[in-house]
Amino acid sequence: MALLVTDAIVLHQSDYLESSRILRLATREAGVQSVLARGARSSRKRFGSAVDLFAQGQAQLQTKPGRDLHTLVSFDVTRSRPGLAADLGRFTAASALTECVLRVVHDEAAPGVYDGVLSGLDAIAAAESPDTVAVALGALWRLVSDVGFTPVLDRCAECQAPIGTDEDSTFSHLAGGTLCARCGPRTPGGRRLPASARQTILAWLDGRQPQPTVPESRAHQRLLREFLEQHLTDGRELRAFSAWELGVYGQV
Repeated sequence: MALLVTDAIVLHQSDYLESSRILRLATREAGVQSVLARGARSSRKRFGSAVDLFAQGQAQLQTKPGRDLHTLVSFDVTRSRPGLAADLGRFTAASALTECVLRVVHDEAAPGVYDGVLSGLDAIAAAESPDTVAVALGALWRLVSDVGFTPVLDRCAECQAPIGTDEDSTFSHLAGGTLCARCGPRTPGGRRLPASARQTILAWLDGRQPQPTVPESRAHQRLLREFLEQHLTDGRELRAFSAWELGVYGQV
């Protein structure tokens, strides 16, 4: 077995047998990995807060080629982010982000994606309650971009004709972005995208933090969820993302 030492974040945890836990980690050097934390449930001495959701630190993993589950040897926590669990809006937003990481990031090095997840969790933890949804939407759109699913927003995804900043358009999940006035009506399943909404997404992708209204934020959540579902091929529901919408607005 080889020993891998890497920066890591706890994305998900589940109990295993009577005393252990299985963790899903985002790592800087090896993408998303599943690890077994032996004895993590029976004693806090060995891993402490390392098994808590959103904990960040340096992990040592015993890995073996061909295995899907590795062994967590140690986890030195540098940041635990307890504030994310203290507020429902922040917790569900962070959970939606980590769920998307689990679904779109694989077991290969992606330092830029890892740093983006760190920044997203920190931004959600620091956000004022009214700003949490917008901050999380920005982090999620940047994750989408970091893994190569950036939507086409400045031109038509079909004919490549430029779309002016003040022009409304059609957003097609299947086409992968905006469609012009000519191509939009010919593409089934498109959703009208006001010019202001398109500029908001562009701002998020650029690292800026616009502040849409509550109805606008709800529409952006729905648009992003539909976009993700179009590009995920396993057919499984984004359960944490849906809970995020339910938690904030009372209905999806």
